[in-house]
Amino acid sequence: MKKLLLGLLLFPGMRSIAQTPANFVKENFTKIDTMITMRDGIKLYTVIYVPKDATEKYPILMERTPYSAGPYGDTSYSRRVGPNPTLMKEKYIFVYQDVRGRYMSEGTNLEMTPYIANKKNKKDVDESSDTYDTIDWLLKNIGNNNGRVGLYGISYPGFYATASLPGAHPAIKAVSPQAPVTDEFIGDDANHNGAFFLLDNFDFMNYFGKPRSGPVEDYGSLIFNSISKNDYDFFLKLGPLSNTQGKKYYDHKSYIWDEYLQHDTYDSYWKARNIRQHLTNVTVPTLVVGGWFDAEDLFGALNTYASIEAQSKQNNNRLVMGPWTHGAWESPEWKQFASHDFGSNTSKYFQDTLEAAFFNFYLKDKGTFNAAEATVFETGSNQWKSYPAWPPANVKYIDYFLNSSQHLTVTGRSDDPTFEQYTSDPAKPVPYTNGIYGRRNNDYMAEDQRFAAVRPDVLVYESNVLENDVTLAGKILADLQVSITGTDADFVVKLIDVLPEDEPNFKNAPRGFQMAGYQRLVRAEVMRGKFRNSFETPEAFIPNKVSNVKFALNDVAHTFKKGHKIMVQVQSTWFPLVDRNPQKFMRIPDAKENDFIKEDIKVFHSSKITLPVVL
Repeated sequence: MKKLLLGLLLFPGMRSIAQTPANFVKENFTKIDTMITMRDGIKLYTVIYVPKDATEKYPILMERTPYSAGPYGDTSYSRRVGPNPTLMKEKYIFVYQDVRGRYMSEGTNLEMTPYIANKKNKKDVDESSDTYDTIDWLLKNIGNNNGRVGLYGISYPGFYATASLPGAHPAIKAVSPQAPVTDEFIGDDANHNGAFFLLDNFDFMNYFGKPRSGPVEDYGSLIFNSISKNDYDFFLKLGPLSNTQGKKYYDHKSYIWDEYLQHDTYDSYWKARNIRQHLTNVTVPTLVVGGWFDAEDLFGALNTYASIEAQSKQNNNRLVMGPWTHGAWESPEWKQFASHDFGSNTSKYFQDTLEAAFFNFYLKDKGTFNAAEATVFETGSNQWKSYPAWPPANVKYIDYFLNSSQHLTVTGRSDDPTFEQYTSDPAKPVPYTNGIYGRRNNDYMAEDQRFAAVRPDVLVYESNVLENDVTLAGKILADLQVSITGTDADFVVKLIDVLPEDEPNFKNAPRGFQMAGYQRLVRAEVMRGKFRNSFETPEAFIPNKVSNVKFALNDVAHTFKKGHKIMVQVQSTWFPLVDRNPQKFMRIPDAKENDFIKEDIKVFHSSKITLPVVL
């Protein structure tokens, strides 16, 4: 399978790297490349690996991908098949398919194809119908199958796995959406709460958003050549988002980039691509997987699981959340990340105990699968927890007020008129990471925040030293009372674990690294202020009038240890991870340099953050 390594990030579709004999697949599987015709006549390129051992019947385990189902040709074999080495050696009929409009498949790709609930004719097609038609063909034409099908995938392929659930083919017996792209305006990839994630999308769409004239094995060069050794400096000099359409860059050569910039509110374009609304009456056994340090689709995993739970009362739906970055659960080893030492190989545990057991049980009737409703790795304490529900029932939501003198306290007044103030200057935005990078620093989700705490445009609120462990499990809610001198602003809220001054370094820490006093990021999120009341209909702030800005941060499972402190930081830029808000109420993709203005922002001490404390 073709792999994409862009900016040293693990992108979806990359199969796990493990110590596997180079010829294992070729020696144990027969490879078939074929085109499968969909109901509307479009043909999708499909690669099939059938076990040579014909003494038993095998289930089908399929990944549908926009990242190439190759290598192409009956004689060109992938070195690895399946989601992990354990399942590869179990032997399934492994199927890879280029989705509609990508690589060697015919048709047009709609980037998260909207689901059509009431199909009226053969021209009404979507990813659900393409999955259905593919499975129907496979069952009838690939011998030695046992009539059962499973689907899996990470990120975009995770979305395609999710999309198999509405209108599911009756042969589908197990589905595992992993870090699935789910709702790109509210929380995945493209935007978070309406704030555009500039850094990731600018780099990624340079590859993924390139058009094609028809089926291709390789998309060739990027849309434009752009080499940056310092992303902060590069994007600051690039200027407003509108400059990305200049002749040196996208220049309207990517339909996806055009659509992203055209649709700057939660309109019908984004709503149609929100698969959550269609996850009703799902009865197929489902294993939703995500990572606490997934910078792309943490929202997708949590909210795909939650949507099935809420809309499918008879579901067989489970959640796994581990201490992983995007797709790291398929790594051969995952014991450390950033400043964390987890004390065990968390990816191997997932692959063998959860993923392989899930598919083996439901597709082969082999062994047992007794995983809890939620299997969650708790950072801070570094232990796996099993819960009968997620969020757990034994949680109390406690308000922590952003109080005077930079204190974070459980006492406060909802009508407190006092405040802290900072000046937000788009010309000098707060960096999302500490250091000079020509790519996204993947460690930023657990990075030391002391570099930000010293800035005058970042407010800091810190608890007293904890006398006992405080464990959080569930969603976090930021509830800010603010006033601004302009008409729009972003608000970034960060939850931080402050380590004591005598904290020892973790095992194998880099030379010169100091954990003492480390302000470790636990969770952070951004809210584009004009969407504070509605994502569909943005509203300008009235200058100097107090407004409520309330939004959720993604779930956590974390223990603040005795002797640590809890910290909250508030700021209005997070650059260049998030594009700059001109701080003027307008269509931001149309903003010019002279639209960007400084503004003073007050955060009142009636503001609070609500934390899910385990009793």
